[in-house]
Amino acid sequence: MFRLWGKEFKDNHMLKDIVICDDTDDTRTHKIFNALEQICYEFDLSRPIWLDATINEFKRHAKARFYQDSFVDSIDFDFLEIQVIEE
Repeated sequence: MFRLWGKEFKDNHMLKDIVICDDTDDTRTHKIFNALEQICYEFDLSRPIWLDATINEFKRHAKARFYQDSFVDSIDFDFLEIQVIEE
């Protein structure tokens, strides 16, 4: 079972969180992108852009933060964090 935890933070406080579970036979990359799409849908956000720094952080820690520069639209929180909690 693959699980990805999505969290919105503002002023070091978590505003919203959601856990997306995926038990399909997709690749890990597809599961991450699908889960991120579901998180953005639930939080009513546009999908963020994966910057090089975000990709490197995710490769090292299985966790990534998307700040304002990753979003096309304006956001009313500090960052969106995603973290793989189970593979």
